[in-house]
Amino acid sequence: MHLDMDAFFASVEQRDNPEYRGKPVVVGALPGNRGVVSTCSYEARTFGIHSAMPISEAYRRCPDAIYLHPSMECYIATSQQLMACLQEISPVIEPVSIDEAYLDISGMERLFGSAKEIGQRTKALIQDKLQLTASAGIGPNRLIAKLASDAQKPDGLTVVPPKDVLDFLAPMPVSNLRGVGKQTLKIFNRLQIHTVEQLRRVSLEELKYQFGNKGGNHLYNQSRGIASDNVGGERERQSISKETTFNEDIADQDTLRNTLLWLSSEVARSARFEQLSGTVITLKIRLPGFETHTKQRLLNKPTSSNRLIFQTGLALYRSSGFAGQPLRLIGIGISGWENGENQQADLFSSSSQNERDKHLYETMDEITNRFGKEKLMLGTGKNSIKIKEEAYKK
Repeated sequence: MHLDMDAFFASVEQRDNPEYRGKPVVVGALPGNRGVVSTCSYEARTFGIHSAMPISEAYRRCPDAIYLHPSMECYIATSQQLMACLQEISPVIEPVSIDEAYLDISGMERLFGSAKEIGQRTKALIQDKLQLTASAGIGPNRLIAKLASDAQKPDGLTVVPPKDVLDFLAPMPVSNLRGVGKQTLKIFNRLQIHTVEQLRRVSLEELKYQFGNKGGNHLYNQSRGIASDNVGGERERQSISKETTFNEDIADQDTLRNTLLWLSSEVARSARFEQLSGTVITLKIRLPGFETHTKQRLLNKPTSSNRLIFQTGLALYRSSGFAGQPLRLIGIGISGWENGENQQADLFSSSSQNERDKHLYETMDEITNRFGKEKLMLGTGKNSIKIKEEAYKK
């Protein structure tokens, strides 16, 4: 079962503030500031407002809505109560965000009845304990359960038995499938594939040709309802990234360079903390009109080096075609983890330079963990490594 709260932040605000009920509520940035909508009530959605919309556009569409800054402490407390409710239904729970979770309800029929009855019991428990509504989807695996919970929002319950999976998927837009973004949709439109039923008619070989081996297999399996049914197991982290949105559009090269240096340091430190090293560096930039671009580079060897992540990100920025233009956002990420137990082994080879870097980063991480972020930053001048080494020896 996939359980998803309905307009969670906005619903909590309406629950705790009766005067907001039945009115359009928008949670996120406040009008007059830069930022986006975090979530909004269903009353606000009738004006076309949705998550991630610029707050200026939301205000243009509905200036009379109630605009609120997120009350995260309250939302977190409510989320903890939600997870406690779900533990009364199943001992195997996998929270995937503050307001949604997967539950393994296999074998629970003897306690609570049919799948539908389990869903109804869960929703009633949440309504009783939290005075909030949730939508639930039940199916043979994660994919079907998630799609089912989206099928009848808000306050919905959809059960898809294994025998009905293909019929459930057939009329669905391909945009509903996992991992289908703008670029994938462009290819689908060119191929005149609009529904899952149409996608299912395409051969695996053709899908691999259009989307690559991994992407082709993923779409082929999804169109047939084939997906993982594991709940609660640890999943490998796909990437580590850090980004920042500027209060004002920034074109100054020194400011962008220093920001990228700081972001790279944070990403590298997180990777080292998790004992990960990656081979793919991704730069993300967003222009003033919210047009967003990503650029990637594949490295010869895995790394978690501040210097290499920064240098690669800076090179991607300079070759992006947007260098010198004002930016609203800049970010850097690392992924493509090397398989094997000793992922960090190749990061610092036996060369004296790499050995010095290893000691340098270990010292920097120790200082940062002890005294907090932004107390120490690796410089980028040609003598910066040497200067830091001398400080380390002292």
